[in-house]
Amino acid sequence: MTIMCVPEAPTDLNLTPTAESSCGCCSSATKTTKSADTVGTAYAVEGLTCGHCVQTVETAVRAVAGVDSASITLVAGGTSAMAVSGQAAPEDIRAAVAAAGYMVSES
Repeated sequence: MTIMCVPEAPTDLNLTPTAESSCGCCSSATKTTKSADTVGTAYAVEGLTCGHCVQTVETAVRAVAGVDSASITLVAGGTSAMAVSGQAAPEDIRAAVAAAGYMVSES
């Protein structure tokens, strides 16, 4: 039987402060800042049926100049919700979704 708490056990773990860490588990490698002009917009996307569809649209939208992030909540065969943040024009987002083979609904 191994006893973990023994007098000889090290008490100093020599941990790196999270602010100085370069790994992604506790902190980001680079400081992120958001512009005051960053806008979050929700879109309704039609025709997505699987994770590959989601990945295709997210990749297309993230490639648009001015997009900081894009994520989709899939409703297979229904209307999925897409959240986009950044300064990209809505017509550019719609065009990227259309170029990927899907449609932003007008609801």
